[in-house]
Amino acid sequence: QLQLVESGGGLVQPGGSLRLSCAASGFTLDYYSIGWFRQAPGKEREGVSCISQSGGSTDFLDSVKGRFTISRDNAKNTVSLQMHSLKPEDTAVYYCAATTSYLCSAYGRPAEYHYWGQGTQVTVSS
Repeated sequence: QLQLVESGGGLVQPGGSLRLSCAASGFTLDYYSIGWFRQAPGKEREGVSCISQSGGSTDFLDSVKGRFTISRDNAKNTVSLQMHSLKPEDTAVYYCAATTSYLCSAYGRPAEYHYWGQGTQVTVSS
């Protein structure tokens, strides 16, 4: 069974930071590009960021550029999303997903990704 598990979500004040982690079970992330998506109730799931298979290329949603960073640690079989200067509009369930594509775009369709995690809640509120 191939699984992805997200962790690190929680409640944070505006302007605060959170680090989300995506861990793989049953396969290695080395051979996949990894995307982060988010979805708020009643809204479409949207791409936030992604990192290429090699880790050499990254992409971000325009609204998070300069605030979020993405990285991968192949030794630990994980991908992380570091979020700074969080805003209330960042509130959503965040998902990580894997695709066999060598490259990726933050604006890629969810259907392009083969494996998904269960999601972790991020709430930004004062």
